[in-house]
Formats: sequence, C-alpha cells, structure tokens
Amino acid sequence: MKYPSNHSTRSDNWLAVAAMAAATAFGLTGCATPVAKKPQARIEIQEEIGFTITEESPADAEIREDYQAALAFLEQERFGQGIERLELVVEQAPELSGPLIDLGIAYHQKGDLAAAESALVKALTVNPEHPIAHNELGIIYRKTGRFREARASYERALAVYPGFHYARRNLAVLCDLYLADTSCALDNYEAYMKTVPEDNEAAIWITDLRNRTGR
Repeated sequence: MKYPSNHSTRSDNWLAVAAMAAATAFGLTGCATPVAKKPQARIEIQEEIGFTITEESPADAEIREDYQAALAFLEQERFGQGIERLELVVEQAPELSGPLIDLGIAYHQKGDLAAAESALVKALTVNPEHPIAHNELGIIYRKTGRFREARASYERALAVYPGFHYARRNLAVLCDLYLADTSCALDNYEAYMKTVPEDNEAAIWITDLRNRTGR
C-alpha cells in the first residue's frame, strides 16, 4: 500500500473490499428455516496477525451468489453494479453487518458520502463493535468536517482492536492536521510504527512532531 508522499497531503487511509476482506470473514450458511434470534458476530483477535469477524445467516444460495458477485464488481471498480447487488443482499439478509460495511465503502468510493454514512451507521446498529465500520465511519466524519466524531469513531475501532493500524494511522493524522493535538498525533504515530515499522514517511512525520514539541 502507498501513503501520501508529504506532510501537507497526508490523509486518511481508506481501502476498499480487497484490502479489508483479509480482516473479515462472513459466513452465509444455507438453512431451510429462519433462526429464532438475531445471530451474533464472533470477533477473534490475533494481535500479531489481525482480526477475524464471522457472521452467520440462514441465507440461500442466491443471496450468497449475489454477495460474491457484488464483491467481484467492487474489486473491478464497477461500483454501480456492486452497489445494486449489495442492496439486494442487505434487503434479504439485514442481520449481517458485513454487506452493509461493503455498501458503505462502495458508496464512499462512488463519492456519495451521505449514503456511505447511512450504510455504516446501520452496520453498527447490527454489530456495534465492528472495528472496520468504526474506522470507515470515522473517515466519513473527517471528510464532512466532524472531527470530534471522527476521533471518537477511530478510538472505538482501536478499543476493539488496538493493533488496527489503519485506524491508528487515521487517528494520528486527524490529531495532527485537523485537531492540532500534537500529543495525540505523536502517541498514535509511534504506536502505528510499532505495527508498520517499514513506513519511512510516517517516521519522517514523527521526527517533525518531535522537533515541534521538543519530545
């Protein structure tokens, strides 16, 4: 992955399905009868590797095919077709947060921030502790000028998984460029570098902050 090349253009890192899918697994299981209660997502965190979120739904084969087709469209950047398929999946399997998150990311990539926010808020209604949803919603808040809400969203993501380096970097950038909170920025850049030590540009930003703060 690439990061912005200089301090002035530093921005949130938001990657679509292809990047986030490695951290999330969604199980759509066939079932002839509906479940009696809303299924709970299972979150497994392997601190040195990442996290896996598994959701199960009594979805039929057609829904599973629609979901896989939607993901394929998004990977090809065919956002209109991907969104259309995801809307079908969400309508038929509203108990899953994964398709809603993918829908939010797709709308974001298409430039419809209002629709992206709506989908991500719905995802968090289904699964309030989904770190990807919190991170993506934080980016929407940042882009729409709601910086304190963005900070809260990134912090929620990190509360679930402290090693989530996308959210850690996003929080550092937010504190650095938008909130003028140099202590928050430096602390989070340093924590981020423990996870991504090869990011030389972030190392330059840390040096800059240390020079400015005398730390």
